Amino acid sequence: MKKQILALMFGIALLFNACDSSKSKNEISNHILKVGIEPTYKPFDYKENSKLTGFDVDLLEAIAKDLNISLNWVEMNFDGLIPALKTGKIDMIASAMSVTEERKKNADFSNTYYMTKNLYIKRKDDASLTTKDDLANKKIGVQLGTLQENAAKNIKNAIVEANADLNVAILALKNKKIDAIILDKDVAKGYLEQNTDLSSFFEEDDGSSGFSFAFDKDKQKELIEKINQTLEKLKQNGIYENLLIKYQLK
Repeated sequence: MKKQILALMFGIALLFNACDSSKSKNEISNHILKVGIEPTYKPFDYKENSKLTGFDVDLLEAIAKDLNISLNWVEMNFDGLIPALKTGKIDMIASAMSVTEERKKNADFSNTYYMTKNLYIKRKDDASLTTKDDLANKKIGVQLGTLQENAAKNIKNAIVEANADLNVAILALKNKKIDAIILDKDVAKGYLEQNTDLSSFFEEDDGSSGFSFAFDKDKQKELIEKINQTLEKLKQNGIYENLLIKYQLK
């Protein structure tokens, strides 16, 4: 009888272990992730014919397809993304977010998926601006909550005007209400193409480790590992390269 009981207990233990293993294997699959995004940052995050699109969107969709994950995109201002992550309103951020030591205090990040630089733009007819030092005591427009806002604040006596939407800054620059804008180099390309009266005059590294997907601190370790693995797979099979070409990022 004791042998039968022991055999039964052993069988039950094996069954529970199998269930736990199956649960661990499938806990990422068939999951719905709420993804925070600020959709006014072309070519990374924007809307076309009312549909969310961009490099970040396509890249994460490709990753989600490989991992059998569903995405629920949640649009908000850039400066509200990390607070939304901390309060559980979203599960991750896919919005051209650069990794900095300050942000790493509040969030975990995937491997870098894109490197960029800061670009300084002005009105083409403004001969007073040729270097970064010329912006001392000037009015500078930036997007709220970005690394470019920090760069502007480090310029001597600069008056920084931060807005949630870069289009506001572009309009202010064209109307001579500000003197310059600091923005991401790849984002600046589109604005410069659309506004021939504007031009760039200075470029620099943004001081970050590049763009990454962000997650609440110590909450998504396994998911981050899976995303990193799939990101590498997409780089190997050509999908990542095709997205770079699609959005003119190379």
